[in-house]
Amino acid sequence: MKPRRHDDEEALPRHSARHRRPHATGRDIERYSGLFAARTRGMRSSAMRDLMEITARPEVISLAGGLPDTSTFPAASFAAQMTRIAQESSAEALQYGPTEGFEKTKDCVVEVMGAEGMAPDHEDIIITTGGQQAIDLVCKTLIDPGDLVIAEAPTYPGAIPVFCSYQAEVEQIEVDRDGMVVERLVERLDAHARKGRRPKFIYTVPTFQNPAGVTMSTDRRTALIELARERELLVVEDNPYGLIRFEGEAPPTLYSLDGGDFVLYLGTFSKILSPGIRLGWLCAPPPLMAKVVLGKQASDLCTSTLTQFFVHEYFRSDDWRDYVESVCSIYRERRDAMLDGLARYFPKQADWTTPQGGLFVWATLPDYIDTTDLLAKALRENVAFVPGAAAFLDGRGGNSMRLNFSAQTSEEIGEGIRRIGAVIGEQVSLFETITGEHPIAPASGEGSSGDEGGEVLPLRPR
Repeated sequence: MKPRRHDDEEALPRHSARHRRPHATGRDIERYSGLFAARTRGMRSSAMRDLMEITARPEVISLAGGLPDTSTFPAASFAAQMTRIAQESSAEALQYGPTEGFEKTKDCVVEVMGAEGMAPDHEDIIITTGGQQAIDLVCKTLIDPGDLVIAEAPTYPGAIPVFCSYQAEVEQIEVDRDGMVVERLVERLDAHARKGRRPKFIYTVPTFQNPAGVTMSTDRRTALIELARERELLVVEDNPYGLIRFEGEAPPTLYSLDGGDFVLYLGTFSKILSPGIRLGWLCAPPPLMAKVVLGKQASDLCTSTLTQFFVHEYFRSDDWRDYVESVCSIYRERRDAMLDGLARYFPKQADWTTPQGGLFVWATLPDYIDTTDLLAKALRENVAFVPGAAAFLDGRGGNSMRLNFSAQTSEEIGEGIRRIGAVIGEQVSLFETITGEHPIAPASGEGSSGDEGGEVLPLRPR
C-alpha cells in the first residue's frame, strides 16, 4: 500500500519549490528576450545596491553605502509612538490613504523645509515612497526617450539608473569646490540651443553633494536661478542632506531663491529620521503636480499610511531638531576620523574633498589606478567603497571613489581607510617599479596646505 502523504504535501502544487526547475539557462533567457521592452536595454544597476549583499557580511567594513546610523534613533521613542498609533489610530493607519499624502504629513514637511528658509504650499507637495521615488516621478512625468537631461559630474549614483530607465540622454557638467560650474553649463546650453535642443531639466544636489560632498556657492545658486528664469528651464533640486551640517553658514536653497516656479524640490526623511520608513516628498508647481499625482497613482496608489502616521506622531511628541543635532555631532566626529585616516594612509598623489556636512568624501587617486579594479582587491581585505565610475555616464571617474562616513564608528572608519590605503600603496609601488616614475602631486584634501586657487576638483577622466 502506497504511504499516504501529509496533507500539506498533498496540497503542494506541481510548480512549487520542490518541483521547480533549475535557474534559467542561456536558452531560457533567449526565449524571453523578444518580450522585453526596448527601455530595458538601457537599464543600469545601482552600484550601491550591487554591493549590499557583500557589505552586509559582518567582517566587511563598508564605506560604500549612504546609510544613516539608525542605531542612534531612540528605541523607547519608537516604541512609544507606535504604541500610541496602535491605541488611537490603528484602523486609519492600516488603511489606504490619499495619493498626495495626509495633510498632517505635509505639515511635517512644511516644518522641515521651514528650517531651511522655505515656505511651500500644501497643494505643491506630494508625499513619496522615499526620495528615490520622487526622482522616478519627475522622470516619468517629463522624459521621453532621447530627451536631454543635464546633471552634475559626478552625480548621485542612484539617479543614473532612473535616467537610463527612461532612456534620457544625460550630459554632465563639471563640479568644483563651489558646486556645478555654471559658466560651463551656459556654454553647453548655448551649444545645444544652436542645434535646436534644450534640456527637460537640470538635476543637481547642491548641498553636501552626493557623491562629491561639495556645496554650491550662493553666487552660483543665484546665477543658476537667473539662468533658469531667463531661459525657462526646470531645475530639480535634490536636497537630502541640507540639515546634516557640521559647520559653516547655510546658503539659501534653490527653491527659496526661485519661489517654486522653475525649481522642483525633492526632500526625504531618510537622513533626518530613518530610511526604513521610506518617506520623501516632491514640491512642484500645480500644472506639473497634476501629472505627478497621476504617475504616482499608477505606481503605488499611495505612500505607506503607517509610516506617515509614525512621522506625524514623532513630530508631535519629540523635537526632531534635537535628534538631527545629535546625529550631526556623531557624523562630524566620524568625518574627522575619515579625514585623519586619509591624511595618514592615502598616498601623497591623492586628493579628497572636505565636506562641511552630509555623508560623503570624494577621493581621487593617480590616473593609472582604476578604482573598479581596486574595489575587487579591497574586498579581499574586507573593506568596500563605491567606485567613481558609478557617478558618471561618460567613462569619467575611473580613478575616484566615494567614501561614506555615517554608517561606521570612528574606529572602523580609521581601520577601513588603512586597509584601502594599503591596497592603493601596493598599486602605486607596482606602477613606480614598472615605469621607474615617481609622480609627485599636491597632496590631499581641500583644507591642506596645498594650492587654494579654487581649481576644479580632480574629477577628471582617466
